[in-house]
Amino acid sequence: MIFFLARLVLAASFAVGALAPALAQVSPDCGKKPEASTETGFWERDRLAGDWGGARQRLQDAGIVLGLTDQNEFWANMSGGARRGVSYVGLTTMGLTIDPAKATDPSKAIGWQGMCIFVSAYQIRGRGPSSNLVGALQAVSSLEATRATRLYDLWLEQSLFDGAFSVRLGQGGANTEFMLTQYGGLFVNSTFGFPMLAALDLPSGAPNYPLATPFVRLKWSPNKTLTLLGAVFNGDPAGPGTNDPQLRNGSGTLFRTNDGALVVMEAQISLSLPLPAGDLPGTYKLGGWVHTGRFNDQAFDRSGISLAAPGSDGVARRHGGNQGIYGGFDQLIWRPAGPKEDDPRGIGLFAMLTSAPTDRNLIDFSANAGANWKGPFAGREADSFGIAVAYAHVSPRAQRLGQDAVLFTGTGQRFHATEVVFEATYAAQVAGWWVVQPSLQYVVHPGAGIPSATSPARRHLPDAAVFGLRSSIAF
Repeated sequence: MIFFLARLVLAASFAVGALAPALAQVSPDCGKKPEASTETGFWERDRLAGDWGGARQRLQDAGIVLGLTDQNEFWANMSGGARRGVSYVGLTTMGLTIDPAKATDPSKAIGWQGMCIFVSAYQIRGRGPSSNLVGALQAVSSLEATRATRLYDLWLEQSLFDGAFSVRLGQGGANTEFMLTQYGGLFVNSTFGFPMLAALDLPSGAPNYPLATPFVRLKWSPNKTLTLLGAVFNGDPAGPGTNDPQLRNGSGTLFRTNDGALVVMEAQISLSLPLPAGDLPGTYKLGGWVHTGRFNDQAFDRSGISLAAPGSDGVARRHGGNQGIYGGFDQLIWRPAGPKEDDPRGIGLFAMLTSAPTDRNLIDFSANAGANWKGPFAGREADSFGIAVAYAHVSPRAQRLGQDAVLFTGTGQRFHATEVVFEATYAAQVAGWWVVQPSLQYVVHPGAGIPSATSPARRHLPDAAVFGLRSSIAF
């Protein structure tokens, strides 16, 4: 029993590092021409460093795109959680794309038709607010992770049939293409970027920031309405072990291929709501995943008795395989009348729901939903305001273990059934190259009463109010 509870403490404390993609980590958008640079003045340009004395344009002529974004956050836990205090998180994201389709001078293009190569790396610093202050399962910041300089993406994509079909092969994460909502990417809490169910239930936090793994992905878009995605990832980006998985794969260069398989499939349907004022576009997604590895039961040992019972050997029953389903949407519901091509303003809704079996997963259901308002004020068309809520449900089997621990030991408290996060945020475009984003979050039942590094005695943490400020600068 002691051995199993110690493993549960480790799992909960490491889970906060299994996060959604950081704000700066975006797809290279292979095969599409880059947007024209707004090199009109210091505050209007889209990169702080400008054209690098002409070097950026010379690279662009050959289809080489370099990107460097630096993000810094300051957080204050104002009440509740594990303890009051402040913390800092920083992330520098470096990316390199080689794509002949992006070349402004085709005669200088590197590569062949339909090819795209992408490499990215992170430099992560600071200590996140979730593990140090709040004790939340749904990490307060999508940037927080173990401090390191690590490789993330390293893949090649080949498109065929005029871009209708593509194959991507190399190292990457599921968080760049699967289980995502466009509008959810505005928010700072990690669960709005990549569902926390997958991040907490899959080994080492799934192929997801900051841990990538070898994969192959197929994509087919037979028409403008339907897109089908399928991928096979190595099942554990860090490999087996009991310590922090981000330390086991500290540089991001393990390139493991023998940890079972994680298969993910997704269908996307794009459509528009016909209204007199104009069509309102939306995207609807349905998908699922299957993992071929073995997973521990959340309450019972090999002989079928509770892991919390005095007679238990503390070794959990093993289940073969794991699976989950999910569905979500992004839907624009309003935009101002008039020309639409150059007007980014509008209000959109989003949601993402995920579900997994209760016997082998800590979280058996999670959901998030919210609304974004692009251009909420006159003269601030590039700004965005959003409000959202995220819900995580602790599986009945895991709750059973908490109940048994109280029954057999006579101490502690039962697990909460849920953890809920509310977030309000405003992304202000201070300059073409600089976004400042405050975030106010309220966490109900932080950690759900599950043992963790911030609450090892299974005490219930009080609801937490957290304020953060993120700065994102593109160089």
